[in-house]
Amino acid sequence: MQASAAHHPVMLEQAVQAMAPERGGVFVDGTYGRGGHAMALISRLDDTACIWLIDRDPEAIAVARQRHGSDPRCHILQSSFAHLGSHLRAAGLAGQVSGILLDLGVSSPQLDDAARGFSFLRDGPLDMRMDNSHGPTAAEWLSGVGEQALVSVIRRYGEERFARRIAAAIVKARDAGELPGTTTGLATLIANAVPRAEPGRHPATRTFQALRIHLNGELEALDALLAEVCDLLGPGGRLVVISFHSLEDRRVKRFINTHSQVGDLPPGAGAVPLEKQPRLRRLGRAHRPDDDEIAANPRARSAVMRIAERLP
Repeated sequence: MQASAAHHPVMLEQAVQAMAPERGGVFVDGTYGRGGHAMALISRLDDTACIWLIDRDPEAIAVARQRHGSDPRCHILQSSFAHLGSHLRAAGLAGQVSGILLDLGVSSPQLDDAARGFSFLRDGPLDMRMDNSHGPTAAEWLSGVGEQALVSVIRRYGEERFARRIAAAIVKARDAGELPGTTTGLATLIANAVPRAEPGRHPATRTFQALRIHLNGELEALDALLAEVCDLLGPGGRLVVISFHSLEDRRVKRFINTHSQVGDLPPGAGAVPLEKQPRLRRLGRAHRPDDDEIAANPRARSAVMRIAERLP
């Protein structure tokens, strides 16, 4: 989710084109961020359109309200996109959505604000909450988590091969009353626990990713939305997802592939029953930013966009 005055939204034109916006329709930007994708989408819609702007970050929602609060087409909601289905059903819009856009992960403004605690490159408190108005901070969670649970989180969400060493170092520091309370302090502790760093990658990268994903329930939120997508989109409606690491992208790819195929049938079943017919059509394979975009915005280099269309 890359958007601010200094950071262009990743694959802006490709993502908006993938939504196939007609002049009207119901659209959802489930990760508003700083609104780059949303503004480009809104500019192509007429007065009959309806667009839902959703983000769990209070700062992102404040920007959305300032920018779009007077636009009657816009419905602005502070929420996780995991709850999108319940909101759309309450509004009577389930099965009528023309497009859903997700630009996953942490945004440039969140990374660049040291006080949010997402980046080990800037010294700040160990927070890491996307909604920093409630829930435990990273520091609070680390102060009580068991060592084996910490190993599991770092290994599962960070795919970190030195998860056990890192967890042991964190717990040892905590037990000695020396657990760092800042991002750079924790990054240094992790770096000292890693015997061999990956070339071109800070030793704390995978652990910070793992802590953030766990604290914010990011993969669970994605799974919850994907489970409802086919019921929310209308015929021809598009799902557009931009991912920034393999844990997200694998889920999206598997979901689209599963729902683009005929379900398992017994031998000699004959005609495919309705409940076994494909519900989605995959539109191309993985889309990636071009070299010019990566040169202008290095954070785009790991982006992968996948697109699917709801079948009648």
